[in-house]
Amino acid sequence: MPQDLSPLWISLKTSLLATFITFFVGIAAAYWMLGYRGKGKSLIEGLFVAPLILPPTVVGFILLVFFGKNGPAGKLMQSFDFSIVFTWYGAAIAATVVAFPLMYKTALGAFEQIDQNLLRVARTLGAKESTIFWRISLPLAAPGIVAATILAFARALGEFGATLMLAGNIPGQTQTIPMAIYFAVEAGAMDEGWFWAIAIMVISLSGIIAVNFWQERRERREAGGAGEAGGAGGEVISTYYTVQSGSESGLLVDIEKLLSDFALNVTMTANRQPLGLLGGSGAGKSMILRCIAGIETPSKGRIVLNGRVLFDSQQQINIPSRDRRIGLLVQNYALFPNMTVAENIAFGLPKGLSKLAIKQQVQAQLLAVQLEGLGDRYPHQLSGGQQQRVALARALASRPEVLLLDEPFSALDTHLRSQLEQQMVTTLASYQGITLFVTHNMEEAYRVCPNLLVMEQGKAIQYGTKQDIFQRPATVSVAQLTGCKNFSKAVVKGYQEVEAIDWGCRLRVIEPIPNQLSSVGIRAHQLIFTNDSSQENTFPCWLVRTSETPHRMTLFIKLHSSPSNPNDFHLQAEVFKEKWAMMKDQPLPWYVRLDSLRLILME
Repeated sequence: MPQDLSPLWISLKTSLLATFITFFVGIAAAYWMLGYRGKGKSLIEGLFVAPLILPPTVVGFILLVFFGKNGPAGKLMQSFDFSIVFTWYGAAIAATVVAFPLMYKTALGAFEQIDQNLLRVARTLGAKESTIFWRISLPLAAPGIVAATILAFARALGEFGATLMLAGNIPGQTQTIPMAIYFAVEAGAMDEGWFWAIAIMVISLSGIIAVNFWQERRERREAGGAGEAGGAGGEVISTYYTVQSGSESGLLVDIEKLLSDFALNVTMTANRQPLGLLGGSGAGKSMILRCIAGIETPSKGRIVLNGRVLFDSQQQINIPSRDRRIGLLVQNYALFPNMTVAENIAFGLPKGLSKLAIKQQVQAQLLAVQLEGLGDRYPHQLSGGQQQRVALARALASRPEVLLLDEPFSALDTHLRSQLEQQMVTTLASYQGITLFVTHNMEEAYRVCPNLLVMEQGKAIQYGTKQDIFQRPATVSVAQLTGCKNFSKAVVKGYQEVEAIDWGCRLRVIEPIPNQLSSVGIRAHQLIFTNDSSQENTFPCWLVRTSETPHRMTLFIKLHSSPSNPNDFHLQAEVFKEKWAMMKDQPLPWYVRLDSLRLILME
């Protein structure tokens, strides 16, 4: 052991100071860059990480030029009779500069791993950006930030080149452990060199091992908690929710937004009856919700809620998410994982309530969703169904004027989806606000929503009651989205008569024929097999092949003649298996009737 232990204390002193500085500056820079969208982002990013790429001696030279007596910082400090060159402050600055990129990049990665839905939902619950940072972003990024801090400390502890250039090697003043190692070896004192090398390895590795151990324990604790998740629970007790409405009730959306694949262009209104937005993936349904919530900004247009203008491109009005009074429930529920169930629900309560009032309202919400007694659990300790109900309770706790449901059942299995869907319908029946329900599942939309808006490629192609849309779809696209499988090009042949070109037959129709008739369709379950070949719209048919589901058979049939291959068919018919058992042994051809009341005429 060397007699002079000053390199140890100098190294610890400079490294701890450097780590302290990089901790705050690195986190601030990472969080700022996370949301920065300016033109100079690449340049700023390059400057931040440059000390990680450049040789330490080059970094030290630049620092020496900057802080030297002829440099801008050096001249400024001379006026105060102060200098950092060849002082331990210089060693600390050098260590700070080279350690900063590790802190910055690791913290940035930790922030980027946070589910953005958590932040979006927090904004819709009325949280300010500072609240979101301290209560959500920072706690969730904490494991990454702790790791970044240890890495920054280890890098600062091992800094040599930049420190030598700026602070020099002055024993007892600026000689750190790396310098002590270098000059001990240069002087042939190998034992002393080994001592300092082992010392710096022990200090650095101890921190890294401690962090790894802490993270492993944390993961095991969370994994153990996840095993406690229970079932879905019983029926939800209905709770009456009220909202404050302006003199003009309802939601008006008239917006355009340019997207990478298409342009969203939609005009719609909604009132107290839940409105379902039905469409395939990428139709623009979720983007409408995001624009209403203030998460996305339309290119132009207007959004008005109960007489309040939330967005108006002409008047340059764009109310922040936190002030819109919007409740948002996303696909993965976006529960804050660092908060308990009770804390999640309380997050959406109005500010300024007493602790007793908060506790009472949280308990009321837990009772309403049949989760009483689970307020102290964390989201990872709940089942998927329980998480969904907590998210709904949190959204409703803020008394929103609009409730936006973005495919809330998509992450659930079939049985649980059905159970929670019924509970959702019960809850929405007593909710006095406006509800928009996004789904691509036609049956789900039919069960939950009295009214539907059908979307395709960013445009609303049909709006009306669910009965109207399912019985009289206006276009082939709407018919396909509502489950129709049989289509044919069609032309008018006379009064109440059309020709189905693809099916090779003429059909009598009841519905008024559209001026721009393009297609005729009929749903698979509405085809009628009959023994009376004299009935209207009845044709001989041959079975091509079948497809089986648990309760039904899908029959692929060809009209007029026998098929030539398995893909030579005109229509699909769905029959219950009891019906199939009665007809499957009957000789071909069979006869199928296309009921004129069931035919769909489309533009």
